[in-house]
Amino acid sequence: MESIKRSKIRNYYGGIAKGVTANAKSSCCGGSSCCGDNTENAELYDPEHIEGLPKEAINASLGCANPLVFADLKPGEKVLDLGSGGGIDVLIASGYVGVTGMVYGLDMTEEMLKLAIQNKEKSGIKNVEFIKGYIEDIPLDDETVDVITSNCVINLSESKEDAIKEAYRVLKPKGRLAIADIVQLKEVSDEIKQSIELWVGCISGALEMEEYKRILKMAGFKGIEVTPVSLYSKEMLKSVATSKKLDDIYKRLDEESLDGAFASAIVKAYK
Repeated sequence: MESIKRSKIRNYYGGIAKGVTANAKSSCCGGSSCCGDNTENAELYDPEHIEGLPKEAINASLGCANPLVFADLKPGEKVLDLGSGGGIDVLIASGYVGVTGMVYGLDMTEEMLKLAIQNKEKSGIKNVEFIKGYIEDIPLDDETVDVITSNCVINLSESKEDAIKEAYRVLKPKGRLAIADIVQLKEVSDEIKQSIELWVGCISGALEMEEYKRILKMAGFKGIEVTPVSLYSKEMLKSVATSKKLDDIYKRLDEESLDGAFASAIVKAYK
C-alpha cells in the first residue's frame, strides 16, 4: 500500500507536469529549481547544454544543482537518472555519452513520464529511454549502468537506505554515483522532520552529512564525498514557504533554527 508521503509526492509532481504541459511554469520550491529561484535555476546549466531542448523540459527542471558537471560522462557509457522528471538531465546526458551510449530516466509519476517522452520526441534524441518505477526498487538488472545521476530526489525518499542499495546493485563494478541533493547541516525540530508538506517541498527529509556517508558506506560504496555547495538562509526558506502557501506551518517553526540548516550538495561515490 502506498504511503501518504509517497502519494502526496506523486500528486504534487504530477501537478507540476500538468502545469508545464499547459505552459504554466511551475516548481518544487517556488522557483524553477527544487529549493532555489529562477536566477539560480538558470545558472544550473550552461546555455549550450540546454540549447535546442524543448522549453517544457527546461520549465520542468526541479533540481538543486547540476550533477552532470561532476559526473564526468564519457562516450559509450550507460547512465541512469533517478527521478528524471521532465527529462532535462537525461536529454543533456545523452549528448555526453553519444550514439554508442544510453541514458535511462526513472520516475514514478505518470504525468512526468508522459512529459519526458514528449520532450524526447520533440528533441529527436534517440539514445534515451524513460521507464516507470521507484528509486527504492529499480526495474533494471544487476550491474547494468556505468553512472547514476540524480537531482534533488534522494531527499524525497522515505527509505534512503533502499534507494542507495538499489543504486549500488545496478551499477557495474567501478561504476560511480554523481548526485545533487539536499543535506541537513544542523539539528532541526521533530516538527520540521515529520511535516509531510515540508518533506514534499524539499525542506525536510534531508539526511545529515555523516548519515549520508554512513548509508553510502553500508551499501558498499567507496571514495565517498558529500560536499555542500549552496546554503539555504531563513529568508530563502521563508520565501519557499510563502510560495507553497505554507505560511501557517512556517510561523510555528523556530526560524533561527532553520537558518543555514539545509544546503544543496554534491554527492560522489564509487562501487
